[in-house]
Amino acid sequence: MDLYIGTKLIKAVPMPLGQYNNLQGWKLPEGQEPHTPGYLVEYLDGGKPNHPDFAGYISWSPKDVFERAYQPTSGMDFGMALNAIKAGKYVSRSGWNGPGQYIFGIGMPGSGDYWTYTNGKNDNCKLVPFLAIRTVQNSTVPWLASQTDMLATDWYIVD
Repeated sequence: MDLYIGTKLIKAVPMPLGQYNNLQGWKLPEGQEPHTPGYLVEYLDGGKPNHPDFAGYISWSPKDVFERAYQPTSGMDFGMALNAIKAGKYVSRSGWNGPGQYIFGIGMPGSGDYWTYTNGKNDNCKLVPFLAIRTVQNSTVPWLASQTDMLATDWYIVD
């Protein structure tokens, strides 16, 4: 088998294996413990729904496997925040002094954004993807991460 690494946004709630099987209308396989701790996981990345009560594809994950693979969307490191930006989300830091500031991507791959800039000579140039910040003054400007930002673990997704 090949080795893979993944990053995706999901919804999850603690649910024992037996309860998940009941939700799906399945009989628990022989030898399985119904009280095995785990999580009901709903994938938000466009998978075909497999249950009428959920908009995304659902599955069950054992507690230890889930907790090694996923973390809450608050308290993220910069790498996770950057992945969220690439997925079209807005992110911020709880350590920032100014309320309402957030970072987002402009022209991210797959976003469909295509920007051009025309200077006084009528020379058009394509703008490549970049990060921007919405400031406390409600302005948007290009943004570069500081060393502190890149090493922080207080990033979160803005609703």
